[in-house]
Amino acid sequence: MSCDDKHCAKPKLIYSIRTNSMRKVCFTLAAVIAAFAPAGISQENGPYKVLKMAKVGGEGGWDYIYADAAGRRLCIPRGATRAVAATDTTPEAPAIPKRLTIFNLDTLEPAGEVSGVGGNGCVVDPKSGHGFTSDHPQVSMFDTKTLKLIKTIDVGAAQPDGIYFDPSNERVYVFSHPTKDATVIDAKDGTVLGKIDLGGVPEQGVGDGKGMLYVVMQDAQGSVAAVDVKTMKTIAHYPFGDKGRCNGLAIDAKNHVLFAACGASGNPPAQPAQPMMVILSAKDGKIFTSLPLAGGSDGAAFNASTKEAYSTQGNGTLTIVKETSPTSFEVEQNLQTMNGARTIAFDSKTNHIFTMSQERGPAPPPSATPTPGGGRGRGAQGAVVPGSFTIVEIGK
Repeated sequence: MSCDDKHCAKPKLIYSIRTNSMRKVCFTLAAVIAAFAPAGISQENGPYKVLKMAKVGGEGGWDYIYADAAGRRLCIPRGATRAVAATDTTPEAPAIPKRLTIFNLDTLEPAGEVSGVGGNGCVVDPKSGHGFTSDHPQVSMFDTKTLKLIKTIDVGAAQPDGIYFDPSNERVYVFSHPTKDATVIDAKDGTVLGKIDLGGVPEQGVGDGKGMLYVVMQDAQGSVAAVDVKTMKTIAHYPFGDKGRCNGLAIDAKNHVLFAACGASGNPPAQPAQPMMVILSAKDGKIFTSLPLAGGSDGAAFNASTKEAYSTQGNGTLTIVKETSPTSFEVEQNLQTMNGARTIAFDSKTNHIFTMSQERGPAPPPSATPTPGGGRGRGAQGAVVPGSFTIVEIGK
């Protein structure tokens, strides 16, 4: 049978751990479909759709997006740009400093910015009214009401990247790739409380609200580090075997289930580097199952009210995984969003998902820029279209 990829619904595959034979059959079928179907195929018969695309503009790099559900703000750090001299075909472009851009979470209209504060990610403590960004080479602390910088925080040799706020203890965890650790900061006053050795290259972290922090590792052989937040010690590592390059992590805290979004599986180049979501127990690391993702993920989130996990991919897709029981899961939908929309934020008040990207010109020839397999789905890219930065809002 042949048809237009955009209008072909991807078969819904239900994965269960009830029997080993069922798991083997489902996984085999998933592998066959993944091998022949384009990674960015849109499954239009699912419940989710793109609700709004707000072209907010602004130049400079970006990474994580953060939804402050209590304060109804969306925070996006933007990097600085260099001045560009005029040419015969393009006008002069002035240098733009780094800044933290703030948007209204309900309307996506601009709501201010914090000048001189950039970085990869942002978090907010609603109790103290303090916000933090994983700036370079420090952490920046700001007032969420006045949008003024309070202070910068020295984190030593760490290079701040991913960042997580735990409301259960009002602490901020800042993850660093080269030092393979997390810097722990008191959100009330910005004091550095110590560092946690994570034993791998950390990406996204999530807490269960009951004394445990889980951090997914980006190494070739993926894993999750389980951290006791009271002692600030890693007490266990949950390995994924042949799954690696993991960037996203979400948690169903009630049922103690972790959803790790990984960019590669198998043993490339002998096997295709199929991106997978590894679903495992937060209690002991037992892997329930692994489901195919529509591309290389760079972020994950979980909706406790609907029991759905989300993964955003760099090829412009969103994969939704439904938890039908604490031990049974299915790929509910693969939705087309916007090319390059790879990171994610979830608004627990509206159940809406946010991601972002920018338009690009034609990509260079494949021979000029080889596309790495199984990464975050970026591959070869063309030049950025000025003023095209866009926030994408998704919901039912």
